[in-house]
Amino acid sequence: MELAKKKKKAARETLVVGSKVKAYIKSEGGKTSSDVLSALNDKVHCLLSTAVCRAKGNKRTTVRANDL
Repeated sequence: MELAKKKKKAARETLVVGSKVKAYIKSEGGKTSSDVLSALNDKVHCLLSTAVCRAKGNKRTTVRANDL
């Protein structure tokens, strides 16, 4: 039962639109591997977490483009 809780906690909410990502890659002449969406989602989470930390470090609650 604890293992199921850990798996649920480890899963991150999807922030990227898979069909849009796949369509973009295809439009550039590429193919999409099965692990691309998960890796991209992880990168987006990391980027946003860093931006939020930077905003907080500057005593702001609003994340701005320059925080990215």
